[in-house]
Order: sequence, then structure tokens, then C-alpha cells
Amino acid sequence: MPAASVSIHTLSMTCKTSKWNYLKSLLNNLPPEDFWIEFEQIPQAKILDVRTEKELSNGIIPAAIHLDFLGEDFWERLEALNKEDIYFVYCNTGRRSVRVCTYMKNSGFRYVFNLDGGMGDLHLKEQVTHA
Repeated sequence: MPAASVSIHTLSMTCKTSKWNYLKSLLNNLPPEDFWIEFEQIPQAKILDVRTEKELSNGIIPAAIHLDFLGEDFWERLEALNKEDIYFVYCNTGRRSVRVCTYMKNSGFRYVFNLDGGMGDLHLKEQVTHA
């Protein structure tokens, strides 16, 4: 057998971590309890709600800045934010907020925290009010 040959077994090995889990692992993901504790300890922090207009009927966080992820002006409004501020980001399920946090991190935002699991895990929190 030539020295350069590789067994089929070696070629069939795959990474056990999905791309999604890898991207998520690069972020500051916080469960709901920690999300609120951290947010309340930083008075200058801002909350970004990246849900659609339709999803707002499920409840809102009054202090949140709403940036509709599907809105035509979403990216421009996101880029207009101060990259030195501290942001706590959430959506309905946690998937869009991971995308937004990844973009923010890659665009030079220094302090970004993602609500792991999304708004669905906040239904018992007093901070959420129904629109």
C-alpha cells in the first residue's frame, strides 16, 4: 500500500458539531433568568427585539428597541446602532437572534448577548406585556 493512501474509514469521519451549534458557541448565550439578571445589572444596556410586526402581538418588552428582522430597513437600522453600547437581543425562538448576534459580533459590536431559546421562554416574566 502506498504511503499516500487513506482508508475510506478516515474519509468518512465527520464533525459531530453542527454549523448552527458552532455559530451559537461563539456568542454570549444567556438563559432567560440570566438574561434578566445581567440586563438589570447594566443600566445603560439596550434590548433589541428582532421579531416581525406580526409577532409583537405575543407580548413585548416595553424598553425594547424593535427592529423587524424582515423589514426593508432592518440592516440599515442595525448598522446605525452604536457599536460600543451593550445589547441584549431576542426574537421568538432564538434563531433570528443568533443570526443577528453573529452579524453584530462580526461587524464590530463589542457587547452582544443572545436570549437563548427566544421569547417563548419569557412568557412568565413580569417584564413582558401584551400589545
